[in-house]
Amino acid sequence: MSRASENPSEPVPAGPGIPARPAGILVIAIVVALEAAALLVAAIWYGSQLLTGAPVLSFWGAVFTLVLLVAFSAWLFAVATFLFRGYRWPRAGALVAQLFTLTIGFPTMSGGYPLAGLAMLVPAALAIVLLFDKRVIAFASRPGGAPPAL
Repeated sequence: MSRASENPSEPVPAGPGIPARPAGILVIAIVVALEAAALLVAAIWYGSQLLTGAPVLSFWGAVFTLVLLVAFSAWLFAVATFLFRGYRWPRAGALVAQLFTLTIGFPTMSGGYPLAGLAMLVPAALAIVLLFDKRVIAFASRPGGAPPAL
């Protein structure tokens, strides 16, 4: 049975060439999924503000921002899902998302919102450290794409 056809909620058994799913993968996937959920909540709030007639400088600019929030949220959900399954491509996406979170978290913390800033910085820093753990790298090394033809 291949790893792609397994239930992603079940632990992956260690076998020849397949390392067991480390706890770091679960932590990173949860952090990224929570960030995706936060973006989706922000998009819903932003969209409700647009529908209630909140003043904006450019309506189409606001719609574009809303679309970006929803698209980035969907992308982060995909990154969390495929990282949990053991693919290698989401590691780069997760790292970039955490770096963006750090660049927002530091000014937020120093701008008078220390709890909100720490709520962004601590999970992002934890995820970055775990992304470079050798067990996480070993597990998340499955290439994407179709299996070889021969």
